[in-house]
Amino acid sequence: MAKIDPLRTKLSNDAYLGFDFGSKKIGVAVGYAATAIASPLQTIRSIGLTPDWQIISKVINEWQPIGLVVGISRQQDGSDNIITPRMEKFCRQLNGRYNLPVFQIDESLTTFAAKQLLFDDLQVRADKLWAKQDQVAAQLILQSWFNKPS
Repeated sequence: MAKIDPLRTKLSNDAYLGFDFGSKKIGVAVGYAATAIASPLQTIRSIGLTPDWQIISKVINEWQPIGLVVGISRQQDGSDNIITPRMEKFCRQLNGRYNLPVFQIDESLTTFAAKQLLFDDLQVRADKLWAKQDQVAAQLILQSWFNKPS
């Protein structure tokens, strides 16, 4: 009997992808509006400081999302920080390339929370954190977006 991976079993056509954008890597998560539950998916390394659009396209083609959610980092007072403009450019590029709605949500401390969850709570070894922390941060971003009041 074939083993069914519930993450890859499409519940309906209401998938969303969440992104934790960084200069060196981008975490990706997937979730469905029907369940409002996000799961980590993968970490995509950037090429130089440029997103690997070939891998992003592959993920989007595979999951066929109806929307994309990107965490945006800002200062505590709400002003832009040094990476905010690059995150906003990434959002525009996602929308332009895939013609999908792109939703932005505050990502304050998601990478820190992901590291804490992985290291403290799940006992992931420090040498494995680098590969997983961004996809868990993307999960937290997407989950926050699902949980926000309409």
